[in-house]
Amino acid sequence: MSIASEAEKISSFNSLELIANQIVEGFISGMHKSPFHGFSAEFAEHKLYNVGESTRHIDWKLFAKTDRLYTKCFEEETNMRCHIIIDNSASMHYPVLNKEQRFYESKIGFSVLAAAVMMSLLKKQRDAVGLSVFSDSYEYYAPEKGSDRHHRMLLNTMEKVLQDNNTKAKTDTVTYLHQIAQKIHRRSMIVLFTDMFQEEEEERLFAALQHLKHNKHKVVLFHVIDKETEAQFDFANSPKKFIDVESGEQVSLYASNVKEEYEKEQTKYFKRLSLICAQNQIKYVPVSVSDNFENIMVTYLVERQNFG
Repeated sequence: MSIASEAEKISSFNSLELIANQIVEGFISGMHKSPFHGFSAEFAEHKLYNVGESTRHIDWKLFAKTDRLYTKCFEEETNMRCHIIIDNSASMHYPVLNKEQRFYESKIGFSVLAAAVMMSLLKKQRDAVGLSVFSDSYEYYAPEKGSDRHHRMLLNTMEKVLQDNNTKAKTDTVTYLHQIAQKIHRRSMIVLFTDMFQEEEEERLFAALQHLKHNKHKVVLFHVIDKETEAQFDFANSPKKFIDVESGEQVSLYASNVKEEYEKEQTKYFKRLSLICAQNQIKYVPVSVSDNFENIMVTYLVERQNFG
C-alpha cells in the first residue's frame, strides 16, 4: 500500500481525518492473518471460558443465549497514553512543492499525515493521545485525551500547521524537548517526528532525547528526510545555489563535486544517531517522504504491544 497507490482514492478529499482514515482502513483490510492480536477494537473470535481466567471479556449476551460462558479473544480495552511531537521548523517544510505535488511530499506534510494516521489507530484502540508542536517556540500543547472532540481539535491544529507554511522558523529542539518531557507525568508512548537537522551540539540533543525517557516512557523517533536529496545528495550536475532555510547562509557549487563526501558524512551521522538511540532504548525509525505509511503503522503496533 504505497502513497502512490492510495493517491487516486484519496485525492478528492480535503480533510486530513478522511485521508488518514482511508489509509488506515486500507492497511487493516490488507492485514488478513495479522500477527497483531489486539489491534482491532472488535473481537477476533470466541473461546470457552476457563475457570480462574479473568471475567473481563466474558460475552454476557452470548451467555444469555447459550447458557455457556465464552470470552472475546483479543478485544482491547486499554488506556495507553501517546504523545505525538511534531517539529515545525523551516527545514521540515522542505522540499518546496509545486502545484502538482501533494502536501505529504514535503517533510512536514508527511509528518502531519503520519501523525493523523497514528491518531486514527489510537482512536480505534480507544487510547488517549496528546500533541506538541515546536519550532523556535513551543507552538502548541494538548495533554493526552481520548474523546472525539479532542481528536478533532488535534486534527484541526495539524491542518493549520500545513496551512501556515512556517518557512522562516529556526529550531530550538533541545529547549522544547526538555519542556515537553517535564509536562508528561504519566507513563506514555512518546512519538517524535523530526528531520534531526539542528544547530545544537549533538550531546545536548541526545540528552534532550534521553530526558523524554524519564518516568519510563517509551520513545519512538521517526527521522523524516527527503532521501534522494538530503541523504544521497542527488542533484543534476550543474551549478546550484544551496540556501540554509533556517540561517539564510548560501553556498554555490556543483553537487557532484561534494556528493561522495556528503554521503559519507550523512551516513556516519545517521549511524551515530541510530546507535545513540539504541543505547538509550529509543526506537529509531528512519523514514523518507517517498515512503509509504505501512512502516509507521507497523512500528506503532509493535511498540504498542511491547508497551506493558
